[in-house]
Parts: sequence; C-alpha cells; structure tokens
Amino acid sequence: MRLRDVELADVDAYVRMQCDPVMMADLGGPLPREGVEDKVARDVRAVAADADWIKMIVPDDAAADVVAGNVVMWSHDEDGEPMSEIGWMVLPEFQGRGLGKLAVRMLLDLARGDGRWGLVHAFPATSNTPSNGICRSVGFRFAGEEDVTFAGRLLHSNHWVINPAADLA
Repeated sequence: MRLRDVELADVDAYVRMQCDPVMMADLGGPLPREGVEDKVARDVRAVAADADWIKMIVPDDAAADVVAGNVVMWSHDEDGEPMSEIGWMVLPEFQGRGLGKLAVRMLLDLARGDGRWGLVHAFPATSNTPSNGICRSVGFRFAGEEDVTFAGRLLHSNHWVINPAADLA
C-alpha cells in the first residue's frame, strides 16, 4: 500500500466517498454531487501549496489507478488557535483489511518527520466504531465527546489527540 497526493482525476473516488449514503452515514448523510469537481480542484491546489495533506490510499501498486479511500491532514483555527486535524475514509470494498489504520499511521509518521503539525486531533462520530478503533490502536488519547461541525452539519463525535513526535513508537 502507498499514499499519493490527490489528483484532478480523483473525482469518481470523491463521489463514491462523499455522495454515498452508506459512506456518509456517520457524517450527517451524503453531500450533493454538484460541486465535487470544484472540491477536488481546491484540494489539488491546497496540496500544491503544501497547506493540506490530502493523500489517496492506493492498495496495490500493480493497479495504481485504484484507490481505497483517502487520509487527510489540515490545519484550521479553533477558538482563535491553530488546530491540526486528521480524517480518513475507506471505501466499502476495502474496509476490514487494515488499510485505514495503516494509512493513518503512515500520515502520522510523515507528520512526525515534518514537525509542523504539533498535536493532531481526530473527531470520528461516536457511532463510528471502526474509526474510533483506529484512533485507539494507533495511539491517540481519548479527550472526551463533543459536538463538531462538518459540512455545515452538527455531529456528536469522540475527540482523540495524538502528538506524532512523542506518541508514535
């Protein structure tokens, strides 16, 4: 498995991840199909500017055009302070193989080497057992439950925190 930067050709993967009711069940339901091309283009620009890390999960180099999902790290302001956040999605046919856990670990390893991200936060829905399991198994510390906004929707989430520089073995 490897991670690669998002590309303009990843529109279909974005549609499958963000516009599918099953994939988006813990995130308030599917997002509209309209605008996905613009979202991918914005993400490609953010990666080119080295503002965000948006990595597509490629499960097999022999089929480099097949993606299993993505893992993303970005920084935003939270109460006037910068916060680094990580999130991931794995398409149904690739779930249960450990790809999400490996992708999260790989991105956190990159963050440890880069040094700019500081504490990294994750906010999986309280009902998302697999993502909460990834947080636990990778070494995140549980910081409590809280309501967060995603795509204009209020979600009840678990808050996990990790310091890649100190918490990764």
